[in-house]
Amino acid sequence: MTLYLNINGEDRAFHGDAMTPLVDVLREGMLLTGAKAVCREGFCGACTVQVDGIPMPSCLLPAGLAVGRAIVSIEGIGEEGELTPLQRALEDHDVVQCGMCFPGMVMTLTPFLAANPNPSRDEIKQAMVGNICRCTGYERIIDAVLSMQAQKETAA
Repeated sequence: MTLYLNINGEDRAFHGDAMTPLVDVLREGMLLTGAKAVCREGFCGACTVQVDGIPMPSCLLPAGLAVGRAIVSIEGIGEEGELTPLQRALEDHDVVQCGMCFPGMVMTLTPFLAANPNPSRDEIKQAMVGNICRCTGYERIIDAVLSMQAQKETAA
């Protein structure tokens, strides 16, 4: 069966079973390896992508249900070769260690920050509920997000 998926603004064909998890289609079929297949149960957040602007675990989404929807993976965030302000803040705060959670964090926090550009510490914690990080803990991630707010205030 051939499925046509819109991934990072590009229409792509996947030849396979419609029940194949989207994370496998991205990683194996499209060679987009940013989404990590870690728990395969939807609770770690490492495979998070945006589907129609909503973060969701791609390990739980059959490819057939993604047809006709706008899928954005970490590879489709920002401009090629440049970090987004969120990615830069996370890097500046030494959040990136093993790299397993990083793409999912970015995919979750990007639409959150678009909807809430001045979040509180508690709001950031709530936004990250579906993302597990085993290396850095969460305080540096929260501090990085809050630093973006402080940089905007300094620039103004």
